[in-house]
Amino acid sequence: MTYNLHVILRFDLELELLEGKLAVKDLPQAWRARYERDLATTPPDDRDGCLQDVHWYSGGGIGGAFHSYAIGNILAAQFHAAALRAHPDIPNEIRAGEFTTLRQWLTENLYRHGRKFKPAEIVAHATGEPMTIKPYMAYLRGKYGALYQLA
Repeated sequence: MTYNLHVILRFDLELELLEGKLAVKDLPQAWRARYERDLATTPPDDRDGCLQDVHWYSGGGIGGAFHSYAIGNILAAQFHAAALRAHPDIPNEIRAGEFTTLRQWLTENLYRHGRKFKPAEIVAHATGEPMTIKPYMAYLRGKYGALYQLA
């Protein structure tokens, strides 16, 4: 449940690095401080902290990509909700190990279009609305609401 919070934290720190507001040598401490503040936990070491993902220390790339994981999570929930509106029995089919209906919906609404549409257009075409966080939030509430006694 905290994965997207991790992405936001990483994005914020990455932006500070790129803007020169945070020095690389200060990143481990900044990471620990943000985790403590935002998630009430602290990683035991840098390997499980700011170095847990390869994005910063391999390939030399920094900036502009990591947040796409959060966008992907949000869009996956939105596409799933649209597929369920069209085919409400998909969860039962998945439980039975059957993915044909879901695959057909994905093919018809997403895959077959390739790069024919811009991202915002394909989202609206497939789901009937622009990108929205509402299905993702509904997913999180449905999965974790009772467990964590959320309102």
